[in-house]
Amino acid sequence: MFSRLRSDIQCILDRDPAARSTWEVITCYPGLHAVWLHRPAHWCWTHGFKWLGRFTSHIARWLTGIEIHPGAVLGERVFFDHAMGTVVGETAEIGDGCTIYQGVTLGGTSLYKGAKRHPTLGKDVVVSAGAKVLGGFEVGDGAKIGSNAVVIKPVPAGATAVGIPARIIPSKTGESADVTEAHPKFQAYGITQEDDPLSQAMRGLIDKTGSQEHQIALLWAAIEQLACEHRGDDCVPPDAAKEEHFEAEKLNQLVGK
Repeated sequence: MFSRLRSDIQCILDRDPAARSTWEVITCYPGLHAVWLHRPAHWCWTHGFKWLGRFTSHIARWLTGIEIHPGAVLGERVFFDHAMGTVVGETAEIGDGCTIYQGVTLGGTSLYKGAKRHPTLGKDVVVSAGAKVLGGFEVGDGAKIGSNAVVIKPVPAGATAVGIPARIIPSKTGESADVTEAHPKFQAYGITQEDDPLSQAMRGLIDKTGSQEHQIALLWAAIEQLACEHRGDDCVPPDAAKEEHFEAEKLNQLVGK
């Protein structure tokens, strides 16, 4: 028991540069208090003392601002960072080493009692501020959920989910999509260096359109030259686009290039 308490404290010291001492973590971190209060609440829930479990979680919510249903399962070294307004549903499962920020909802979309309604987070998942993970699916190990994302489908291991509804940025060679170092460290708030896949698609369309306009202008110029050499008259229609007007650079800036 004491080794688990020590690991709870150490994971905060490892992931939060604002944590200066063990005493500060023990006395000033509501996320740690929420985890510690959840354990007796969960014990009561699993041993048939349903009301006592709910009441304990209610007290924990009042003290910490973090609502964890006593039926939820928490692994080791789970860190609720700030986490005011975070809600964890009854059938949610949070794996070892996960980090959850403020305003997160691990919610359910089903009204059937006894069904798996809430998500399962694998190991070392980061759920950023304001994200909503809704449904009884799995979020793979090492995945990251971007701030304010609304996730309604499974997220593969190592991938990053961003947007509303969430779009998946796949992992690279088995690592998370935001990994840029040979030996990646913990990334606060699940920050990714990759682009939103929708913006990637938009930039691809913009570049393709600009290239096509350039080719069309070249074709009209070639037709005009051939017509002058062989017939001496202009067979190019007056409305032919012989000059390029597509503002690819400006559009790329708008989508974030």
